[in-house]
Amino acid sequence: MPLAAHPADLVLRNARIHTVDPANPEAQAMAVVDGRITRLGTDDEAASWTGPHTQVIDAAGKLVLPGFIDAHNHVRLGSDDACVQLAGARTLDEVHARIRAWRMAHPDAEWIEAEAFDYSAIPGGRMPTAADLDPVTDGVPAFVLSYDVHTAWVNTAAMHRLGIDREHTRLPFGEAATDPATGEPTGFIRDFAVKGLSRDGHRALQRLGVPWASPDRQYGRLATSLDDAIRFGITTVVEPQNSLDDLALFARARAEGRLRSRVVAALFHPRGTTDADLDDFADAARRHADDRLRVGPLKLYIDDVVEPRTAALLEPYAGCRHHRGDTFYPPEEFAGLLAKLDARGFQCFVHATGDRGIRTVLDAVEHARAVNGPRDARHQIVHVECLDPDDTPRFAALGVVACMQPRHSAPEVAGPGKDWAENVGTERWHKAWPLRSLHRAGAVLAFSSDWNVAEMDPMIGIYTAVTRRPLDGGEPWMPQETITVEAAVHGYTMGSAYANFLEHDRGSLTVGKAADFVVLSRDILRSAPEDIPGTVAETVVVGGRVEHGEC
Repeated sequence: MPLAAHPADLVLRNARIHTVDPANPEAQAMAVVDGRITRLGTDDEAASWTGPHTQVIDAAGKLVLPGFIDAHNHVRLGSDDACVQLAGARTLDEVHARIRAWRMAHPDAEWIEAEAFDYSAIPGGRMPTAADLDPVTDGVPAFVLSYDVHTAWVNTAAMHRLGIDREHTRLPFGEAATDPATGEPTGFIRDFAVKGLSRDGHRALQRLGVPWASPDRQYGRLATSLDDAIRFGITTVVEPQNSLDDLALFARARAEGRLRSRVVAALFHPRGTTDADLDDFADAARRHADDRLRVGPLKLYIDDVVEPRTAALLEPYAGCRHHRGDTFYPPEEFAGLLAKLDARGFQCFVHATGDRGIRTVLDAVEHARAVNGPRDARHQIVHVECLDPDDTPRFAALGVVACMQPRHSAPEVAGPGKDWAENVGTERWHKAWPLRSLHRAGAVLAFSSDWNVAEMDPMIGIYTAVTRRPLDGGEPWMPQETITVEAAVHGYTMGSAYANFLEHDRGSLTVGKAADFVVLSRDILRSAPEDIPGTVAETVVVGGRVEHGEC
């Protein structure tokens, strides 16, 4: 065929392109000019797009998908190689062993810091205490974060260093639990994600000398996580909770060439946020609004998490007569707040895990629509872990996006015998991560990892959404809520693009959109589900530029 007058900058050929575009679902070849897709077609056609300086990627018949969009990924939080890594430590003895080993390797450390602590490691279903840490920390202050970063655990020396005593339990970075008999703080700190990751909370930790909170440590975590993201084929990362201070970290990553994935950064709206703060948020959104770094959505919390029984449930927790968790705002106050933010044009990401927390957010969105009139707000409920069936159709009816993390629903994470399943009780298991129910009801599903709470790899999320099985096989948990591979891929691409107002630029391989795509080592649309987690991103392209792999 004759050579085009203006050859492409890049041509992908010999591929099985799954476009996630129903108008043109498959292709063999794709042309890219100035970072955007200009043609989709056959290998025969590709010859006419190719000139002497065209970069050609031969996909060798492999599956090509749009770049993954991780709709909720805490790239600033982990993992931190300066911390004791507690992931997989299933008992208190194993936690102790890992801390002892770290202490031997770092005898001069002024702080012991650890991350990824699993609540189930503590016997009897109780929360950890300083007395559990003191025997292995030798008077050195210890600061331990849970795997979900919603709580912290400190020893006696750290309580002294952080100013925690019976008169000082309401902290800038959390709420110190107290012994009901003595009133003394126990060493367990709740609400860390809500307070400790806020601007004020983080600054307080820095003033108190916690190394984990230092800017250099933050940047190290961010840079490493961004490297992981591009390696996994994640071409857009949505970082869901940042203060204005944190934006400098992304600017540094961009200047140093580490921002290879595109980033959407949401700003944290803790309780007490002022109108002046909102003006500053809006100004930051205006200053950061290109296709590599965009700032704008607001992150709020309505409840906490199920494992330490701080999520808001409609009925009491299993084994409790009365306790059903609390919302951070009374429902009427939250409805007024959401209406105010909606009126100013902000999109809101609201953390809600319990069925009462989720209902409170849906009620607030309904109130905002009644007060302000309907608009294309695309407010998100993030996590949607325990959803009452009566509320399932309200997502589509109210235009609320379900931003969910399939990996959280895995049996070895939340199933029988784990704190999540035990705390809600068997009679509520049917409410657990209802992916299929929401999908059938017409809700937009936006998928994500919630790194570093769970693995960042989208293949693990897709596998879990499709099987509800453990990673090593075994029996599924709540398999009636599985979805197809195609639906799971949509959740990680077009669903997440739509959720973040990116559907006209990303999410599918469509002429005119950004050339963000991934060549996979295996055709996950045709392979056995158990082979999906072993699939890797061999080539990752962002804006027509190869950012990972070879061509």
